[in-house]
Amino acid sequence: MNRLQVHFLVFALLGIATTIGCGDATGTIELPLLETPKDFPAIITPKDNPYSPEKAELGRYLFYDTRFSADYSVSCASCHQQQHAFSDGFNRVSKGFAGRTGTRNAMALTNIAYNTSFFWDGGVPTLEQQAIAPIIHPDEMNMNTDTLVARLQTEPRYRELFRNAWNNEEITLERITKSLATFQRTLISSNAPYDRWRRGQTSAMTASAVRGNNLFFGEEGDCFHCHVSFNFTDNTFHNNGIDSVSVDEGRARVTNLGRDNGSFRTPTLRNIAVTPPYMHDGRFQTLEEVVRHYNSGGKLHPNRDPLMRPLGLSDQDITDIVAFLNALTDSVFISNPAFRNPW
Repeated sequence: MNRLQVHFLVFALLGIATTIGCGDATGTIELPLLETPKDFPAIITPKDNPYSPEKAELGRYLFYDTRFSADYSVSCASCHQQQHAFSDGFNRVSKGFAGRTGTRNAMALTNIAYNTSFFWDGGVPTLEQQAIAPIIHPDEMNMNTDTLVARLQTEPRYRELFRNAWNNEEITLERITKSLATFQRTLISSNAPYDRWRRGQTSAMTASAVRGNNLFFGEEGDCFHCHVSFNFTDNTFHNNGIDSVSVDEGRARVTNLGRDNGSFRTPTLRNIAVTPPYMHDGRFQTLEEVVRHYNSGGKLHPNRDPLMRPLGLSDQDITDIVAFLNALTDSVFISNPAFRNPW
């Protein structure tokens, strides 16, 4: 089963229309009960899954539960580790059920509440739908959803957690996915040195990082067109010239459009220093390698983004941009006890 087949099965399981990329049919509302930084926008959540701290707490238990995999070997947290900003650390691709591996790097969950689509190819539009895909994928958790519900029903602690979150103890797939999504929406990172520097703490960033900031947001470095705004992503897809011939179709796997071949989602750069390796397939080990790739302009590809061009950055420029990227690391976020394993 490939990822696109999994996407369609997700929609079928959750009773959602199978038009990939469609909006949430239930509508959206702001999430006023979840505190967000003053300089961040309000979080948007589906009307049928409003935030509650009880639901988020249930989601935290579910996130760390290895009952989700057929062989009890992995949980969501196995591939999304807090110390690595909820990415898979130094693994190019993650190990799932029976040690099987996929082909794409596990994306960080930093500020995932602000994403408008999920996975490298944007195959699903909501966190609620995203949650089911790794559960049923044969290379990830390889789990039958009815079996999952039955397993969770054997854990006495879940009776109280589901009662607190949902006003009764009934465990359903819908409640599982909605609770997981609620927990993930709490994963807000906003206290990196860069944030403190922007808020007036001039000593929060080094001189090199400040120079890197200027390069990053200027035409010299030209990073800001895609890594834009507070979350350093435009929430869309680009072919960045990483290959001249795409091994992975990327966004085209979802849209079936030739112009999307080799295009992948722009990831957030928040906490990027603790989420190596980089790119959709984890081919680059260091941030310097990444910056040098963009400095080169990338490889020729029919769909290469027009923004890709040789930049002519010096070695010092590259060092400064890397220093700036390091200043996006939020040590509070990656050590916050509210996100830790509760078991």
